[in-house]
Amino acid sequence: MAAPTRTDLRAHLVRTMIAGEVATPRQNNLLHYRRMAAGHPYYQFGLQLKSSWTEQSVLEMMVERCGVDPDPRHIYGDDTIDPDITLDTLEAMGERIGLAARRKETVVVATGHPATLTPLYQAVARALLGAGCTVVTPARGWTYEIDTDYGGSDLRRLVYAEPGVAMLESEEGRTQHTHDPHAMEAMLRELAADSAPDGAVDRKPELWPDLAIADHGWAGAAGQAGIDTVGFADCNDPALFAGAAEGAIDVVVPLDDGVNPHHYTPLTAYILGHAGLHPAD
Repeated sequence: MAAPTRTDLRAHLVRTMIAGEVATPRQNNLLHYRRMAAGHPYYQFGLQLKSSWTEQSVLEMMVERCGVDPDPRHIYGDDTIDPDITLDTLEAMGERIGLAARRKETVVVATGHPATLTPLYQAVARALLGAGCTVVTPARGWTYEIDTDYGGSDLRRLVYAEPGVAMLESEEGRTQHTHDPHAMEAMLRELAADSAPDGAVDRKPELWPDLAIADHGWAGAAGQAGIDTVGFADCNDPALFAGAAEGAIDVVVPLDDGVNPHHYTPLTAYILGHAGLHPAD
C-alpha cells in the first residue's frame, strides 16, 4: 500500500488503539516501572541500566518518551501513548533504515512478538535485501531452557521467518512471545566467533551488524553490544525507553504491540516511505 499521510496515520493509530488510549493496564505499567527500577533482570531487556532509576523517574521518563498519563495518582485502568511521539519516532526509524539501505549495511532483524509484528519486520527485511543490504541469520536452531510457572522447564529454539526475522519457538513448533535477551546474545556470539576465530572480538567482525531492528530483549541485547538499534516498545516495557534515555538505543517507537497484525500495515508503509524504500514482492 502507499504510505499514508501523517494525518491519516495518526487517525489510524488512535482508531485501532495502537496509540492514544490503549488497552494496556495502568497497574501493569506501574508494576513494570517499579521492577525495572529495582533492577529485576527480566525487566532490563539485556541492558545494563544505571542504578539511579526510581519508580518516579521511570514514570517521568515514560511520560516524556511514550506519552503515558503523568498523574501518579492514576494507578488503575487503561493508559495512554502519545500518537505524535509514535509518529515522530516512526519517521526517525524510517530515516535510519533508509541510511542503512543507502550504505548497504549489514542488518539483524528480530521480534519477541511474532504473533503480531512479524509481517512488519518481514516487509522491512525484504525491502532492505532489495536495496542490497545483508540480513544476517546466525545461530539458527540454538536452544535454551526457560523456567515455567509450574516449576518445570520448557525448551526455546531460535528460528527465522523468511527472509530473516529471528524469533523463538517452543519444542512443539509454536512461535513464542519473549522478553529474553539470550537469543540475541547467542546470535552475536556466533557472528563474533565466525568472523574472529582467533578470539580477537575487539575488532569489528566482517558480518557484525551495523543496525538492529527489533523489540524486547532482542533490541536491548543489540543496543548493549553497541549496535545501532531501532525498535518498538509498549508502554509497559520501560527498559528500551530507558536505554534510549541513556544512549544505548537509537530509536524506540511507542505503540501497543499486541493488536491485530493487519493494523500495522499502514505503519510499515510509513516506515518504508520515510526510508525511501518500496515494498518488495
